[in-house]
Amino acid sequence: MLWLSEVLLQGHDLESFEGLTVAIKERARAGEMFFRMDVRPPFPDTPEDWEDRLEAAFSSAQRG
Repeated sequence: MLWLSEVLLQGHDLESFEGLTVAIKERARAGEMFFRMDVRPPFPDTPEDWEDRLEAAFSSAQRG
C-alpha cells in the first residue's frame, strides 16, 4: 500500500505538485497496487482537484 505521506517523507527533494505527480507515477510503475491519500500536498501549486489528479496519475501509470 502506497501512502501519500510516505511519498512526501521519502521524497524530501520534491518541490512541486508536478514533481509529486511524477513520483507517484514512478511508484505505480514499480509495482505498487494501492494508493491512499492521507494528507494534502504542501506545495503552493497544488490544485483544488489534487486528489483526482494524483489518482489519475497512479492509475494511468499502472495501465501503461
